Order: sequence, then structure tokens, then C-alpha cells
Amino acid sequence: MSLRIEDLRPNEGSRQKKKRLGRGPGSGLGKTGGRGENGQGSRGRGKVRPAFEGGQTTLYRRSPKVGFTNTPFKKIYATLNLSVLEEKFQAGEEVTAEKLLEKKLIKKLNDGLKILGNGEITKPLTVKAHKFSESAKTKIEAAGGKAEVIAE
Repeated sequence: MSLRIEDLRPNEGSRQKKKRLGRGPGSGLGKTGGRGENGQGSRGRGKVRPAFEGGQTTLYRRSPKVGFTNTPFKKIYATLNLSVLEEKFQAGEEVTAEKLLEKKLIKKLNDGLKILGNGEITKPLTVKAHKFSESAKTKIEAAGGKAEVIAE
């Protein structure tokens, strides 16, 4: 026996009928339409905002607002480890943010490029970036390369 499209139907109980509110006492949802007798929910636009707690001071107002956030002025750097430079570049090559974007090693250059010192580097490379970690700078120079800081 094969399954045919005309034999398909929803599972038992998976499709419930919509409640038709305010359609008389026989429906079980007549008169007040399932809203109860009194109170805010029974009134015309009886809705409250999501954080409303019945007049009690809301959680976001009770919670302490301490500290400092520098979000609007925060600098976001595209980061790259030395191990990636070791794999993707030849000895003596110049590494710039444009080349990294071209090779898709970084997705986006927000406020600049920072080179991190994770991994080893053996090739002499000229790396031009906005920032370097101390370990990255020492490893690049130890390999015979140059770490040039470019202005932002």
C-alpha cells in the first residue's frame, strides 16, 4: 500500500478550533468572553507593558546601576594571531590590513588591526597594524621582521 496525498490528514488533537468569544452562554465563553468579571484585564484596552509588576517597583528599577560603561566610545579591533601570519604569508612579504581583508583573514576593519602573539613566527615579515601585543612585537622582531605601528 502506498501513501497518497488524499490520505494525508493532521494528527488527532493537533488542530484545535479557535475560541469564539462572546457568542452566548452555550459557548462557555459568552458574556465576559473569558476575561472574568472585573479588573484591568476585563477593560477595553486592559493591557500592561511586559515589565509591569502590578504597581510594584519593577526589577530593572530595583536593580543597582553601578559602574561605568564606555560603550559609545569603545574601540573594536580586528585581531589576528601570529600563527595565521606564519601560515598565509611568505618570507619578506609586507602584511597590511588591506591584504588581510583581501585574503579574508579578517572580516571587518572596525577601529583598526591588532596583532596578537599566539603562535610562533619564523619568517621575516613587515607587519603594519594599529596595535601589537608585547609578545607579538618581540616575536616578529626576533624572526628578523618589523612591527610598524600605523596611525589610526
